[in-house]
Amino acid sequence: MIQVSNLTKRYAGRTAVDDISFTVARGEIVGLLGPNGAGKSTTMRVLAGFMPACSGTVRVAGFDVFHDSEEARRRIGYMPENNPLYPEMRVREYLKFRARLKGLGWKKSRERVTTVMEQCGLTDVGRRVIGQLSKGYKQRVGLADALVHEPDLIILDEPTIGLDPQQIRSVRQLIKSLAGKHTVLISTHILPEAEMMCNRMLIMFDGRVLASDTPENLQRRMAGGSQVIAEIAAPEAALNAAWEETPEVEQFDVAPSDGEFFRCALTPRDGCDLRPAIFALAQRNQWPLRELTRSRHSLEDIYLQVTKPDREELE
Repeated sequence: MIQVSNLTKRYAGRTAVDDISFTVARGEIVGLLGPNGAGKSTTMRVLAGFMPACSGTVRVAGFDVFHDSEEARRRIGYMPENNPLYPEMRVREYLKFRARLKGLGWKKSRERVTTVMEQCGLTDVGRRVIGQLSKGYKQRVGLADALVHEPDLIILDEPTIGLDPQQIRSVRQLIKSLAGKHTVLISTHILPEAEMMCNRMLIMFDGRVLASDTPENLQRRMAGGSQVIAEIAAPEAALNAAWEETPEVEQFDVAPSDGEFFRCALTPRDGCDLRPAIFALAQRNQWPLRELTRSRHSLEDIYLQVTKPDREELE
């Protein structure tokens, strides 16, 4: 659905997007992650045909956004970070107006407005003036606007910014429901939100894409440093001896827990999974085992690890 090759965008001598390349398949929900100033919004504006690039090529559904701009934009629904609504218009009339601007006929526009209002939970506020709506409802109107012409690709720039937790959950569920029928590209710097919504992550930093993978594969990349926590009821000396004799254990720490149990924090060597060996050891020695878990890195940990070399170079 999206093919970006060697895309570069500069502003007054500052490089906002630096020679990036990536692809997005049909039906994916992809998160474009990064701090403020990483180049996310600039990338999305170029993809949406809102601004030109300095160099590189961008294709949406096979159409070049620079040379076949009109055809590409027919297939895009774009909601920018600052949602440009008309506050004096009513919700339904605004969506009908937008549908007509996007080329839908009179009958088709009425059908699509009814459909997207139901889809976005706007039926009860259809006759309300947009300026009187809450921030959450305004975001829903923006999403309905992006969906009204049935685009293949939906581009959402910080869609939940400024919303309360209940509104964030509602918008998140709506975005997840779009998967499969639509391709969705979401820009965000809220990492847990991206982990809950996206099939794949593109991590941007300083105008470049540093990583592109699923959340699960990004977790596996860091699994080598994941500690295993085991709580075992056994003599402390026996546990220390067991971990010293286990070649797969690089480091360990044994600390008293409640009762007869000891909490063992074990760091594996070469990224191996220690859990089967620990379970077998406890079973062999008939030691009660009440916890055996491998620590899971948060997306924030992964992001910091991916961007760390670049930040050290800047310092």
